[in-house]
Amino acid sequence: MAKKPSKDSDGRKIIATNRKARHEYEILDTFEAGMSLLGPEVKSLRAGQANLNDAYVIVRGGEVLLINSHISPYKEAGRENPEERRPRKLLLHRYEIDRLTGKIQERGFTVVPLALYFKNGRVKAEIALVRGKKLYDKRETIKKRDQEREMQRAKRARH
Repeated sequence: MAKKPSKDSDGRKIIATNRKARHEYEILDTFEAGMSLLGPEVKSLRAGQANLNDAYVIVRGGEVLLINSHISPYKEAGRENPEERRPRKLLLHRYEIDRLTGKIQERGFTVVPLALYFKNGRVKAEIALVRGKKLYDKRETIKKRDQEREMQRAKRARH
């Protein structure tokens, strides 16, 4: 059974998130991009059937593409279902594409999707310009998270 999309604080219906990206990368900048999808894909996303775990973003020929994202086939569509892991075009303004292209050409930067969500009935992708974390950075993040948990536990125990 697929998980239904949930609403977050901005009124967005979250479809899928890439939790691994926040652990693996240092997020430098985020963008909101529209997605060019086919009908059965949108129906499948409404049912919450998407996965961003191994997805990444490339800029090719002046277009931004979401690669390797998985959207399950919509059962009622039958033979009209597109390929599950096909490249999907992301819709950004030209100045955003130019900015991403310039940053990607610098050493060590890449673009990954953070989340898919519905906003005003349209599917949007939150993408981020990121730099890979070193092992000691990951350990530092885990240490900070554990310290915050301990403070929250102590605060709850006191009250």
